[in-house]
Amino acid sequence: MTVNEMMSELKSLGSEQTCKTYKRHGVRGDMFGVSYANLGKIKKKIKVDHKLAEQLWATGNHDARIVATMIADPKQVTDKTVESWAKDLDSYAISDAFSKLIGATTLARKKAEKWTKAKQEWIGAAGWQLMSFIAMNDKELADDYFDDYLSLIESNIHDSKNRVRYAMNGALIAIGLRSPGLEKKALAAAKKIGVVTVDHGETGCKTPDAAEYIQKVKGRRKAASGA
Repeated sequence: MTVNEMMSELKSLGSEQTCKTYKRHGVRGDMFGVSYANLGKIKKKIKVDHKLAEQLWATGNHDARIVATMIADPKQVTDKTVESWAKDLDSYAISDAFSKLIGATTLARKKAEKWTKAKQEWIGAAGWQLMSFIAMNDKELADDYFDDYLSLIESNIHDSKNRVRYAMNGALIAIGLRSPGLEKKALAAAKKIGVVTVDHGETGCKTPDAAEYIQKVKGRRKAASGA
């Protein structure tokens, strides 16, 4: 499929109502308003097409960029591409999708370590989202790798930018769910942090309480294991 064919398909699947929904969630700029159900069908149909992904990202269209993150080949993602795409992040919707892609690459840890220090909101959010992915999926790391990040979250979360706060809270939860030892440290940090306030705009989204969420997932895991 060519980039022009894909753009035509996306346009045909878009709706004004979905555009309004996306705008309430902070998406700005050019978009068709394609539902995630239809985006998922496109991903299933194409599977992987890295060249097309790069072309779609270059259009600047929100829906096209979401598809780009879905069909890009993590093995072909280069450092140059990652840094270039990161500069284009302009909403949490695209930041989330972008982070999911980078989390599947060998660059995940390197970029998390860099971007968690970023001052730009969306890059900083992506860094902490990557830290969540690493906590959940990188089994090679020793638990003490996360100690400094727990300290950073505890010290900086309330002074960080809006969506960075949300991503840091998510990372706190992910780190706390990694192991019993980190759970104890994360719960202690959550107690000191207290309530994390995030402006979710004109949506019904809420920020989870880290301690409650960790305990809830722990309970589900225990029930699932039959322990």
